[in-house]
Amino acid sequence: MRLQKYSDDPIIRQLFDAVLTLKTVEECDRFFDDLCTVGELQSLAQRLEVAKMLDQGLTYSHIEEETGASTATISRVKRCLHYGADGYRIALERIERNAE
Repeated sequence: MRLQKYSDDPIIRQLFDAVLTLKTVEECDRFFDDLCTVGELQSLAQRLEVAKMLDQGLTYSHIEEETGASTATISRVKRCLHYGADGYRIALERIERNAE
């Protein structure tokens, strides 16, 4: 069970609230362009892609080859998928549902 709830921190809660106000991909693009470096944004996107590929049952070597993610990153994402707060699971299910 996760001990820390990030949204208990008012500054982090403000960030989450700001993200929830964004309505379009363009707004997200503009916000994250201001908020993150290109490398930070690519790292976040890479982790989500790794989660998706793990969920599809792909191997570490295939994921590493396709995404460039390290085995440490893949392992961490896998641990989150299995023992985390279900954040990846929620997002992946909604992405899948919206794609239909």
